[in-house]
Amino acid sequence: MEQKDKLFRGKTLAILSGGGDTPAINSSIENVRRRALLLGFKVYGIHRGWKGLLGEGDVVDLTNVPYNGCYGGTALLSSRTNPFPTKKNPEDRVPQIMENLKRYHIDTLVTIGGDDTNGAAKRLYEQEGIPVIGFPKTIDNDLRTHTMHTYKGQEIEAVLCPGFPSGALCISELTRHLRSTNESHQRIMVLEVMGRDAGWLTGSAIFGGAEIALVPEVEMTAERKERFFEVVKKRYAEKKNLIIAVSEGVRWWNDETKELGMVYASSETDEYGHKRFGGVSGVVASEISKRTGIEARAQISGYYPRSGACSAYDRRLTSALADKAMDLLLRGEYGKMPVMRQMVDAEYLEEYNTSTIDMGSIGNHPLEAVYYDEKEFTFTDAYVDFLCHVLGEPYCPSFGSVFTPVKPW
Repeated sequence: MEQKDKLFRGKTLAILSGGGDTPAINSSIENVRRRALLLGFKVYGIHRGWKGLLGEGDVVDLTNVPYNGCYGGTALLSSRTNPFPTKKNPEDRVPQIMENLKRYHIDTLVTIGGDDTNGAAKRLYEQEGIPVIGFPKTIDNDLRTHTMHTYKGQEIEAVLCPGFPSGALCISELTRHLRSTNESHQRIMVLEVMGRDAGWLTGSAIFGGAEIALVPEVEMTAERKERFFEVVKKRYAEKKNLIIAVSEGVRWWNDETKELGMVYASSETDEYGHKRFGGVSGVVASEISKRTGIEARAQISGYYPRSGACSAYDRRLTSALADKAMDLLLRGEYGKMPVMRQMVDAEYLEEYNTSTIDMGSIGNHPLEAVYYDEKEFTFTDAYVDFLCHVLGEPYCPSFGSVFTPVKPW
């Protein structure tokens, strides 16, 4: 029978993005929007995540306007708003969410976010029956996507989230740029990288020349710190310069308080209970200088991996996941999230390599032990193979000159 009209004509789909931004959110919005339009939806955008569904609402029409998915960040803006009661905000704002969904006649919601944003979406789906589809997003790459990585016949549960490929590219490039100044002064450079609970992004620094790395999954106890300083001295002696990548969430032993702890830039928390990290690189660099006598400097990558254009890999990744989201819309399967089934090179980022997971089983997924050598404080060949799918082969330039010493006449 001929289908004379689009399946979802007269229906409205709304898109929101919440939490920290990544270079791939606009690409995700653009790709979801395009497919929703093909199905006949009117498409709305909700400003500032869940905050845009509070009060009178802050909703815009995306149906007949161009949308730039190559530019990083999110044109829909973002916030860390939690609609459910928290210590910071005890008010239950779910009734406001439900009222605005009715007022704006929103039939389906696509939430682009990490564990916090999509966790709230999952609760709204379960408690209120909102037709929602989650879309993965995180710079830290620690959102459980059940993506399998095959390495030398071994099946490893990895993670692949939009935003991480672009962020990893930025960190590898930044590390590569730091090499020339670091070699010039024969320093140790401690590069701080985003990663509250996982070291996935920190590992990308090895693709630009970092040789040692510290990750949140391995606590730097008093005993482990002693081993760390020995490894640092050994590696520095080999080339007379060294870059160490450190996750912002590393648990570092404090010799004065005799406690393990993290370094915070601020004690204030957001509505999901997270404090703002910052400064562990300075602590590590200072102790390296004191314990080894080698000049060490700290460099915080900060928001650099969040910023800039969406990478080519991320563009294809968001497109493939949006194809799967369209499949979920056609089947009416809500409360789910599209994911990649396996780690693949860019040309294989297609819908046939995707799958879906229940939003209730998202959670966080730390760096797998097989990817990190905690005795040598470095990433393994298995991790290199994992990231090669995204970045290609590591590239670590150096002066490369071997000079002949001149003796006085």
